[in-house]
Amino acid sequence: MADLKVEVERGHGDATVRLHGDLDKLTAPLLKERLAGLSAERGLDLVIDAHELDFCDSGGLWVLVEHQRAVTASGGSLRLVGVHGVLRRVLDVTGLKAAFDEVLAA
Repeated sequence: MADLKVEVERGHGDATVRLHGDLDKLTAPLLKERLAGLSAERGLDLVIDAHELDFCDSGGLWVLVEHQRAVTASGGSLRLVGVHGVLRRVLDVTGLKAAFDEVLAA
C-alpha cells in the first residue's frame, strides 16, 4: 500500500506543505483534505515541497492542479519546489508546468 506523509508549516500569509512518499489515487484524498482549508484563504502564498515525493500519478496531479486554481482564485499563489522524477516528467509531458507560478528542480 502506498504511503504519503503531509507536513504543513504555517507562516504569516504563507504556508509550506512538504510531501513525503507516494502521491497517487489512494493517498490523494489525504493531500486534498490537508489543502482544503489552505486553498480557501485569501492571498495565501502556498509552497508545495516535493523534494521527498517518490511518485505522483494523475490522481495526485489533479489535486495539485485543483488547489492551484483555488489558491489563485482567492488571490494567492501556489508554487512547486523540489520537483523531480515522475512528477517533473508528468508536468513536462502534460504541459501543466505552466499552470504553476514557479516549478523548481530538486
